[in-house]
Amino acid sequence: MSANEYLKNIHIGDEVEIVQKHHQRSGELTWGIIKRILTKSKHHPHGIKVMTEDGIVGRVKEIITEPDE
Repeated sequence: MSANEYLKNIHIGDEVEIVQKHHQRSGELTWGIIKRILTKSKHHPHGIKVMTEDGIVGRVKEIITEPDE
């Protein structure tokens, strides 16, 4: 289990790499900054679903950086 599967590890403003639904088979990742968190449950085995500032929706595969608090 990795950090990207748990809601508590995902924050608005995080810099992340996500996989969009149509790229799930290829595993192609897209970089973005989280604008909205779409998954409501505390855990999801395929990653927490988010929307980036560019409006792209996908599941978090890698957390690059967290915003300074």
